[in-house]
Amino acid sequence: MALELIPIGTILAVLTNQVIKTALAAKDVLFEKESFKVLSKHLFDIEPVLKELQLQELNDSQAARLALESLEADVKKANNLVEKYKSRAPFYLLVKCRTIVKEVQEVTRDIGKSLAALSLANTEVLSRISDQVDRLQNEMQRVEFETSHSQLQIVDKLNQGLKDQKLDQGFANDMLEEIARAVGVPVEPSQISKELASFRREKEEAANRKERAEVLFLEQIIELLSRADAARDYEEVKKQYLQRFQVIERYDEREENIRPLNSFYCRISETLMVDPVSLCTGTTCERAAIEAWLDSGKRTDPETGEVLEDISLRSNLPLRQSIEEWRELNYCLKIRSSKAKLLSGMDSSVEEALSQMQDLMKESSINKDWISVGGLTDIIISILGSSHNKDVKRKILITLKDVVEGHARNKEKVLESPGWDHIIPCLGRDSSISKAAVELLYELLQERSGWNVSVCGKLSQQCSAILFLVTLLKGPVRESAEIAERILMNLFEINEETISRAAKAGWYKPLIDRIVQGPESSRIPMVRTIVNTELVDLNLKLLGEEGVIPPLLDMASRSFESKELALSALVKLSGCHANKELIAAAGGVPLVLKLMFSPSVRSIIVVKCSEILEKLCSEDDGIKFFVDEKGTQLELEPIITNLLALQQKPNSSHNVRRPALNALLGICRFEAGLVKKAVLTANGVSLVLPLLDDSDSEIREIAINLLFLFSQQEPEGVVEYLLKPRRLEALVGFLENDDKGDVQMAAAGLLANLPKSERSLTMKLIELDGIDAILNILRTGTKEAKENALNALFRFSDPTNLGSQRILVERGVYPMLVNFLRAGSETAKALAAALIGNLSTSSPKLTAVTKSTSCWCFQPSRHPLCPAHGGICSVTASFCLLEANALPDLVRLLHGGVHETAYEAIRTLSTLVMEGSSQRGATVLHDFEAIKPILETLTWGEDYLKEEALGLLEKVFVSREMVEHYGSTARLLLVGMTGRNVHEEGRQGRKAAKILALLERYSRSSTCLVPGLFG
Repeated sequence: MALELIPIGTILAVLTNQVIKTALAAKDVLFEKESFKVLSKHLFDIEPVLKELQLQELNDSQAARLALESLEADVKKANNLVEKYKSRAPFYLLVKCRTIVKEVQEVTRDIGKSLAALSLANTEVLSRISDQVDRLQNEMQRVEFETSHSQLQIVDKLNQGLKDQKLDQGFANDMLEEIARAVGVPVEPSQISKELASFRREKEEAANRKERAEVLFLEQIIELLSRADAARDYEEVKKQYLQRFQVIERYDEREENIRPLNSFYCRISETLMVDPVSLCTGTTCERAAIEAWLDSGKRTDPETGEVLEDISLRSNLPLRQSIEEWRELNYCLKIRSSKAKLLSGMDSSVEEALSQMQDLMKESSINKDWISVGGLTDIIISILGSSHNKDVKRKILITLKDVVEGHARNKEKVLESPGWDHIIPCLGRDSSISKAAVELLYELLQERSGWNVSVCGKLSQQCSAILFLVTLLKGPVRESAEIAERILMNLFEINEETISRAAKAGWYKPLIDRIVQGPESSRIPMVRTIVNTELVDLNLKLLGEEGVIPPLLDMASRSFESKELALSALVKLSGCHANKELIAAAGGVPLVLKLMFSPSVRSIIVVKCSEILEKLCSEDDGIKFFVDEKGTQLELEPIITNLLALQQKPNSSHNVRRPALNALLGICRFEAGLVKKAVLTANGVSLVLPLLDDSDSEIREIAINLLFLFSQQEPEGVVEYLLKPRRLEALVGFLENDDKGDVQMAAAGLLANLPKSERSLTMKLIELDGIDAILNILRTGTKEAKENALNALFRFSDPTNLGSQRILVERGVYPMLVNFLRAGSETAKALAAALIGNLSTSSPKLTAVTKSTSCWCFQPSRHPLCPAHGGICSVTASFCLLEANALPDLVRLLHGGVHETAYEAIRTLSTLVMEGSSQRGATVLHDFEAIKPILETLTWGEDYLKEEALGLLEKVFVSREMVEHYGSTARLLLVGMTGRNVHEEGRQGRKAAKILALLERYSRSSTCLVPGLFG
């Protein structure tokens, strides 16, 4: 019936019903419901307009009927659109969301235009609601619908993947999960199968509509999503494999390939078909090939040449299934063959099988399932654990990566099997194996939504894995290093303990970053790692350079737990010299001192602070780092006083006193002025002396070191203490401590500093075998200990105490002293020379002088007479230095150019030319070529050395013979010393003049060498 014949009121009524029906239907569309909801709202808003037209008796004009006709057509279009998308599958609706929104927008705008035309044709009738109508039609014509951003992201990602031909299983899994999550469909095989079936129906309908672009698009989506794990029912896959495997059992075990039937080949491209379609003539071709054939304008059968009356294409499903079955049978043959090769035990066969497996997986993703169903995954995991062939191991790791890539079920299989335990050690093998292992590990840690938190947590607990990953991170292979870093950084986010494990493995940057930038809750475990980790100096320096010290100092001002941990870390860091400077520059020393000496401070804090101070002044740094943040030297006297005061606290444990004493020792070693302050201001000697009786051996040892320093300032108090019962035994015990060179050195030094006049102390030491202990130090001690021991021997070599001298010589000191003249340090040489001099001073008294006789019948003594002492000498009886063979070495000291050794050598040589034996002594010095180097010291020696040399020469030149030998040389040197005015008051000048007088007295010539000398 023509529209003109229908009453306009009826048309309005029908249209109103259609609008309401469409509005209700649009409201119930679930997909893109916002767009359909807006359309529904606008349709509901049109209903009052149409009813107003009915009430006001719409003008039955041509324009009005045309406007209603247009509106009716647009509403029908909207209704068709609603019906079209109301029952479609969610997956399909999502991938078409952009098209759907565009269609809803267009139909809404078209309805708005028709409504505007209707309003224009009925201006007077709608005058009462004209504003409402104008606003409605304007809104509808300007409507803008947009798909949600998240949906567009999914669609764009899908389109880009199809464009880039990303058909791998991982991408398929990701896309399937994202699409399913967006539309609320469970990721289960049964649900996914329904969605894929709907895609296939849409594709068939598009093919029937000859929409080739739509068909191609849907084919690509179906192919991609079919590769996803959830698109396959594992039991069905397993069942399918077993069915195919039953078929190939009738083939020979060596068979790896079934030849294809001729019907499987395309008649155009002559290649194996994937999507065969049939023409009306019955000829079958590959869809893409025949479509290209027809697109080129050809209308004949490509096989027979007959003209095609119908160019429609029909899918040849039976043939397609036959081709797929043939392919799958070949897959099973190759899987069976690969399994046999893997079990052969031959490396070459194993490698061949692995290559075959890789090819199978590239050919079809179903082979990832079938390889696992066939047991090949378990076999290669077992070989990975047992094989020693690195090429086999590397290839297995690469193959396993292909097996699990994008395949959740296979990942679970590998992770649950011994595979995990075999893969981790491969991270520590050579670069080719470790690279394949870390790439496989990275894939195992991934799931569809990103990192697999559960597996990452498992990995974070394996210390060996963290060590291997850190090693790779620092290794030369850039790709391995980058993957290892990505894995580690993710593990850090999942489990902070992994940062500590990485630090223990040698990667400190994440730990430092957490300490420097992290919250206190993160700082505490990180600092605990520093405290509990063995760190070499290089690592300690790195921690300091990366800025860990300022946050540690900040933590030292916070809670007790933070304070203790921070100080413990600073103790460790301060063991590195570079960090000492950083601690000082950051104002750490005043903070440590403040904490240490605060009232009511806990003992553990005092201990840690003391240990920091101890390390700050170690390595001969003394007070170098005892400065504030501006570098200003701190006042040391209160520090020393407080450190000593800690020793008096009754509740101070050994752990508190020990580091405090060490810090005090480190400070006092720096300079004598600090020692003086400690002794005089803080009464240091009286505070430290009792510590020699402490039950802690280390405290006793530190105390002896301090007393050695203090005894230089106040020796008397020490003597009084040592003479008390059992005190001296303790000192001898320190001398006998061969394991501690510094203790021996300090004990010997303390003994050397005590007054030599205390003979009772000397005799007590002899009784306690103190000499033996000192001599043992001379044999085995450190350089410093030996020097102090030599100094201590002066107590026993005192010429006024022949008894102690004799004991000393009898214990074998002389050979040791001579050896020091030859091979000791310069200080030791000087001390040895002085000690020999002390002993030699007693030689004249101890020399056995033979009585002269005129009786020819008495034979002369069988013992030769000493040329220096004129009697019978020996080392033990008269302490004769000639008998000890010391003279050549004493003379050598004169050639060394060292003032101290030359001085002591001359003093000792002077004992040979003492009054009453100067002639003999001078002759001995001449015979041993000592006089010339003595004269030479007048040219290079300091004043004190020259004065000693002049004193000896004065005795030598009493001998006319010596004057004859050395007079001319001596005159030249002495004239230079006296100058023109020999009457000046200088001691050297007067001595030089006196010697010149001796020379002149014995001179053959009466000519005065120095004008005015004799008148």
